[in-house]
Amino acid sequence: MSEPAPKKRLYIKTYGCQMNVYDSERMADVLAPLGYGMTDDAAGADLVVLNTCHIRERATEKVYSELGKIRELKEARAEAGGRMTIAVAGCVAQAEGAEIMRRQPAVDLVVGPQAYHQIPELIARSHRARGERLAADFAPDEKFDALTPERRPTGVTAFLTVQEGCDKFCSFCVVPYTRGAEWSRPAGDIEAEARSLAEKGVREVTLLGQNVNAYDGVGGLAALVRRLAKIPGLDRIRYTTSHPRDMDAALIAAHAEVAELMPYLQLPVQSGSDRILKAMNRAHTAQSYLRLIERVRAARPDIAISGDFIVGFPGERDADFEATMQLVREVGYASAFSFKYSRRPGTPAAAMPGQVAEAVKGERLQRLQTLLDDQQRAFNARQVGRTLDVLFERVGRNPGQLIGRSPYLQGVHANAPDRLIGQIVPVRIDGAAKNSLAGMLELETA
Repeated sequence: MSEPAPKKRLYIKTYGCQMNVYDSERMADVLAPLGYGMTDDAAGADLVVLNTCHIRERATEKVYSELGKIRELKEARAEAGGRMTIAVAGCVAQAEGAEIMRRQPAVDLVVGPQAYHQIPELIARSHRARGERLAADFAPDEKFDALTPERRPTGVTAFLTVQEGCDKFCSFCVVPYTRGAEWSRPAGDIEAEARSLAEKGVREVTLLGQNVNAYDGVGGLAALVRRLAKIPGLDRIRYTTSHPRDMDAALIAAHAEVAELMPYLQLPVQSGSDRILKAMNRAHTAQSYLRLIERVRAARPDIAISGDFIVGFPGERDADFEATMQLVREVGYASAFSFKYSRRPGTPAAAMPGQVAEAVKGERLQRLQTLLDDQQRAFNARQVGRTLDVLFERVGRNPGQLIGRSPYLQGVHANAPDRLIGQIVPVRIDGAAKNSLAGMLELETA
């Protein structure tokens, strides 16, 4: 007999990083026992959660803009005799909880990233019109202790948080202030969650952390990867986001020796100028980064390198930007994320002299992205003629088409039967675009 339909509807809008995607999934998990089922219609939701990101100023303002729209939905719901609860979660909630309440009184709950396990209790308090509306100061271990390893994965891939917080204090970044100090989950808890996911059909996990390779369990991230690689059915492991300071020899060796660890590494550098890197408090140089890339490629020659870049950091001169362009040419990225510097109140960089004009930042970003796009297209083009193992995840737009991922995280589409969803299948690549590959199944698979 089928389960009864949920009595309450939950709408979650997620901003920002993969950590927030994971947190949103777990929020849905902790609310499910209260009868909340997911909906993609905010207007019809009983509970609306905006899971926010504080990295960029524009993203923060988008949250306030979205809250204005949700307030109108809440008022319309009330006029019709219904009730809607609005919660703001994530890093904006942590950094600006009181300001959110001041600017948007329609918000019922503000929940920091370490406190979302308290949402059921806070909702009950809100409905009883008593108790605290702010819950932003819980320790990470309290959050994870309150969560069951049982999850409801929606596909054959899943995120898995292993580390939170940051001790690096890059001068442009708010994460140390919103997510707190670096903290690592016990390896046994991570393994239990990963085993549960594998038993439910998940074939690939991406280990998450603000500085995931700073994981400080016994043996570090490398030992954790080797431990998870032994789980039956868990065939692919990835991790993000890394810091060059924490990329140790053991983790590099794991890329050479653990077949389940995919040949893809996101290793942000942010700038190619040592002067700007020092101002950013990155604690590495352009040359040390390049030597690190060489070591990684020596261990795994086919690895796809991804990076992060900030242009227009305070004090960045033409020569500093050209140093970034030269570093990009030397590395040759398979993919990358690049942004204009955005002032974040309370960070050291926000008060630095030499703030770069928006027009200059825009021109530099366009030049950088053109180079990065060319490199991504070239990397994808080199896959044409190769046979890649593709994990099919879902049906495509066209009849008979499936979409999956290559070992290098590229999207791949091919004509294939639905029964191959969740399977890792060899696909002969015969076409490449900037963001995806196309191919055909090997004859024996079809």
